[in-house]
Amino acid sequence: MTITLYELLGADDRRFSPFCWRTRMALAHKELDPEIVPCRFSEKHRFAFAGYDRMPVIADGDRVVTDSWDIAVYLDHAYPDRPTLFGGAIGRAEARFFNEWAPTLQGPILRMILKDIHDHLDPGEQPYFRESREKRFGGTLEQFHAGRESARPAFDAACDQLRAVLAHQPFFGGDSPAYADYIFFGGFQFARCMSPLRLLEPGDALYDWRGRLLDMYGGMARNAPGYPA
Repeated sequence: MTITLYELLGADDRRFSPFCWRTRMALAHKELDPEIVPCRFSEKHRFAFAGYDRMPVIADGDRVVTDSWDIAVYLDHAYPDRPTLFGGAIGRAEARFFNEWAPTLQGPILRMILKDIHDHLDPGEQPYFRESREKRFGGTLEQFHAGRESARPAFDAACDQLRAVLAHQPFFGGDSPAYADYIFFGGFQFARCMSPLRLLEPGDALYDWRGRLLDMYGGMARNAPGYPA
């Protein structure tokens, strides 16, 4: 039975949730080809059966799973005959640390591209996004846009920690990618889909790592609507 994935949709078919990208990459890693149902912010009724108001959501037969981490754990358990996302209990425990640490990287990215996200939503979605994000972050989107370089030091510090790992291996999973890679890739990919701001430059270990992941699974992520990598 085909898995159905509900994921967040912006204007011009841009898929911009970092958590949905984690799940997209995890499904591809497991060699599973889901039916994808793109949903705007205003279309949460389409997955109301899940009792959850955020994406990603997957439906696998009668089983409904929410939250990108729980989805990854479910996929590895439900499909043990396919490539593993964690490599066992120890790998899953280590990936849990990466999952909890990821906001250290993703937070600065979000602050730098808030206005760009707004501008790449359908007009009917923009008021909701503006009101909810300005309330959450305590400032206007324009203020964050004008001062977005103030988030760059925190972003760079987080990246330096990741580069230290990539100095020893091509992926955070070792010689090949694992779910830990998709955790971080989601943040970079949602930025690439929604903002012209260049976060990485050629010659950077993270740039090369991201490029390898963009090209995996038939170039699924690279071919998604977005800005040049």
